[in-house]
Amino acid sequence: MHVKNELWAAAGVVVAALLLAGCGSGTVAPPVVTHGVALREPLADPRPYGAADTAFGLDVLNAWCRADPRANLVLSPSSLASGLGMAYLGARGGTAQAMARVLDLPATGGQGFEAGLQARSAALRGLDSPGVTLTASDQVWADPTLKTRRSYLNAVATGYDAGVAQAPLLSSPGRAAQEINQAIAAATRGQIPQLLSPGSLNGIALVLTDALYLRAAWATPFQPSQTASGPFTTAAGQQATVSFMNGGQFRAVSAAGWTAVQLPYRGGNLAMVALLPPSGAAGCATPAASALGAMAARLTAGGTAGPVETRSVSLPRVNLGGQVSLKGLLGELGMGVAFTASADFAGLSPQPLSIGLVKQAATLQVGEQGTVASAATAVGMQPTAVRVQPPQVVFDRPYLMLVTASATGESLFMARVADPAAH
Repeated sequence: MHVKNELWAAAGVVVAALLLAGCGSGTVAPPVVTHGVALREPLADPRPYGAADTAFGLDVLNAWCRADPRANLVLSPSSLASGLGMAYLGARGGTAQAMARVLDLPATGGQGFEAGLQARSAALRGLDSPGVTLTASDQVWADPTLKTRRSYLNAVATGYDAGVAQAPLLSSPGRAAQEINQAIAAATRGQIPQLLSPGSLNGIALVLTDALYLRAAWATPFQPSQTASGPFTTAAGQQATVSFMNGGQFRAVSAAGWTAVQLPYRGGNLAMVALLPPSGAAGCATPAASALGAMAARLTAGGTAGPVETRSVSLPRVNLGGQVSLKGLLGELGMGVAFTASADFAGLSPQPLSIGLVKQAATLQVGEQGTVASAATAVGMQPTAVRVQPPQVVFDRPYLMLVTASATGESLFMARVADPAAH
């Protein structure tokens, strides 16, 4: 992850509600996209799915911070959950159970689950409104030789409004990467020019992508004249001088030493929550999902859910961005089986598959007028041949050998081996 400004220690960590995008270079013809049949599901509550994405994101962010505690980190839980969620729809057995645990998915099954995903996707896309530009897109990219089940195509169309585009992933992975990058770049308005390197798709037969672009204006912009330089204590314990935006009257709550400040965007449907860790907190301080949810509920409900204060803020102006491969971190969190030859994605394809790559790129710019953010996630599926190790016979004691003619059964030679080391 590229480090531009340290934003993790005493001045806090900014948790943005939405980040997502991706991209590519060169020009190729846009792919022909086909769709499964999207079922019209009964209305469902999207909030459990939103909460699941947040809890999952906190787990990933915490694990990532432990691996690189001095770096700026920018992540889109929503995008990552969408990319992996499309893979989860094809998972079965122990693979599905492991993915559900790590993704913190609500305890529901069957069409009820797809209804929840559909409601979550609709709520996300519904954030696009005056003052907030938000575009989200999901896509399945499949090599022409890969067989995908019709039931899976219907499921991703229902839950994610995702179609299927053919790409020469196995025959020309470099060209396929270019096509995917180009689509992601368009979806994120050029914020992420290249998610996939030319050689990253070798051996990959199917790619699941999610891209999101956000441009949101503050409900109350900061005055540039109030922006001033000030000291910032970095995660490395060093003093840096950064630009702080100052002013405003914002809702704030405190719990367990944490201070959460809500900075709303225009329209009132989207907000940033900036979280300041307890004074003296060291390392990768991250609130529990339940604590974050409780603070968010108080900020939203006001005094009915607990005391709420009004605070002015001094918030650094930041410009963050970078890419990360998340396969290792997801394995550490408990999703390892999905990356092995034992993975079960029989609901996606009759051909054995496992997850071969999980990549995300994200950007986050926070300034006086508002926020521009983007992210893109790619989940690559590779064909696997499950190798079943046959039972082993160990000739570790005296044994017989027969050299036998197959047609007659006649033994041409016969021997008993009592000591292989003797001559």
